Amino acid sequence: MLKGLSAKLRESIEKLTKIGLVDKAAVEDLIKDIQRSLIASDVDVKLVFELSSSIRQKSMQKLLPGLTRKEHVIRVVYDELTRILGKEKSIIELKSKKILLIGLFGSGKTTTSAKLARFYQKKGLKPCLVCCDTVRPAAYEQLEQLSKQIEVPFFGIKGEKDSSSVLKEAMKRVKADILIVDSSGRSALDKDLINEIKRLNEILKPDERMLVIPADIGQAAKEQAVAFHSALNITDVIVTKLDATAKGGGALTACYTTGAKVKFIALGEKTDDLEEYDPTKFVSRLLGFPDLETLLEKARLVVDEKKAEKVIKGDFDLDDFYSQIESMQKMGPMTQVLDMMGLGKLSGKVPDIGAQEGKMKRWKFILQSMTPEEKAKPEEINSARISRIAHGSACDESEVRELLANYNKTKKMMKRFSPEKMKRSGFLKQFGLK
Repeated sequence: MLKGLSAKLRESIEKLTKIGLVDKAAVEDLIKDIQRSLIASDVDVKLVFELSSSIRQKSMQKLLPGLTRKEHVIRVVYDELTRILGKEKSIIELKSKKILLIGLFGSGKTTTSAKLARFYQKKGLKPCLVCCDTVRPAAYEQLEQLSKQIEVPFFGIKGEKDSSSVLKEAMKRVKADILIVDSSGRSALDKDLINEIKRLNEILKPDERMLVIPADIGQAAKEQAVAFHSALNITDVIVTKLDATAKGGGALTACYTTGAKVKFIALGEKTDDLEEYDPTKFVSRLLGFPDLETLLEKARLVVDEKKAEKVIKGDFDLDDFYSQIESMQKMGPMTQVLDMMGLGKLSGKVPDIGAQEGKMKRWKFILQSMTPEEKAKPEEINSARISRIAHGSACDESEVRELLANYNKTKKMMKRFSPEKMKRSGFLKQFGLK
């Protein structure tokens, strides 16, 4: 997620923390670093200078009791970045509603429709997907297939060219808690598209009109957001492809300049890869602070909470390690998990859990050849035992050693950066990250 921007901002913060005395010159150096980072991430230059001015002014204000100048400056940077990236989390009401999704070709609107349905499905509501995209070839088939994958009802009229007719029929037939309408797109916001989405809006009378914007368009997101807002008075924005571009800062801050709120962000291709957008957590992850609440929320979907907490604390045996690898594969790439823990900079120093799929079956055979005592205390497994385990599982000794090495490396890393150790520093408390 905005890996380049995150790395540069973290470097800037680390550089500041190593300075003995933080004065105006040090703040100016920090501001210049932040300016370069944001502009490289395609944030509007005017907004960058507005942010710079605010950081410059607030950094030299009178200190609050208990804060050092260094901590105060970092807090100011945190607050100002949060402000331009949305300030507050949107409220998501879990009740019956009608949602109209709009956007141009290439925005990922149809895939996002399914992700949104999956989101509400996981919350216990019954969504239905309606295909009103009568322009793009295969839009009907794509949405129908996605609805089958997540097992939610689907409605569409194959071959129908009038999206209004499809929607009217859907309104008569469909019964669902959440009605999600995927509208037609165009290569540009022209009169035909405006008229079509206005007709759908009049028929549906949606509770929410969500604009889907791909992060890879950068600053062009501002023009789109303004145009769609003017035509339809959009209520919310979903930013897609945020995991695959360096320009995401432009898309997110463009929404700030138009007053539209980002409600969700898409961080992958799977139907579960949709997150509620919380600017405070987003900035925390950008700066390398933990977002353990989101991490635990993801973990709750695939494992019970006690097991998830054991892994985060580094208190797990080989059986736990194996089951967590299976679970973490469902949580998404390991780089995302590390980001939520505030450990993004360690992404290249730990095993890539997502790349272990080919080894999982062999590791399972290895574990089945171990005694309960060996799995509980793998540190006591010596060469003789490794030989016996390899023979019993029909695997090479090198594979047994690799499993043990991965386990030890991951456990050490988790213990070294456990939440308790981070909290004991006291620094995160200044940001409400307890």
